[in-house]
Amino acid sequence: MPGISANRWVVAIASLFAGCMFFALWLWLMPKWFGFRIDMAHAAHCRWMAAVLSVIGFSVALRCVGDFGRIGRRTPAPFAPPKRLVVVDFYRHVRNPIYVGGAAEWIGLWIVVRHASLVGIAIAAAVALGVHLFVVLYEESTLRAKFGVDYEEYCRNVHRWWPRVRGWDRAA
Repeated sequence: MPGISANRWVVAIASLFAGCMFFALWLWLMPKWFGFRIDMAHAAHCRWMAAVLSVIGFSVALRCVGDFGRIGRRTPAPFAPPKRLVVVDFYRHVRNPIYVGGAAEWIGLWIVVRHASLVGIAIAAAVALGVHLFVVLYEESTLRAKFGVDYEEYCRNVHRWWPRVRGWDRAA
């Protein structure tokens, strides 16, 4: 099916492009009163890898939102939850790729703008704990109630936060 494969490449390239544009927009709009600075002239030679991490993280999150519309027929938001269980693409590797992609995006961005502080790290840890509790206490119980046995099987085969190298295939 060459049409499906070509369509995946188009979506992947469009997601990467949107990730690059989002990353560039953040760098352009980053207010100076946050204390962020970009000093690329004196940047370490490997800081570009953090920019790549950030772009890929946003691209993954963006692609996953698209999967919710395409497969789930709704959104990942609790006020418009999916009608079908979404277990495609990145969701075959990790149950929460939007959160994982978002974390990669922000970690990369922090490295690029060189603005990691103890207060910022404490806030990030609090946000991460809040997201984890939200996922465990609300999202997972809601999905169990809505999708039952299918979601239980998915949980047994795909980790919440740690990605699988090979994607899970329900048929296998």
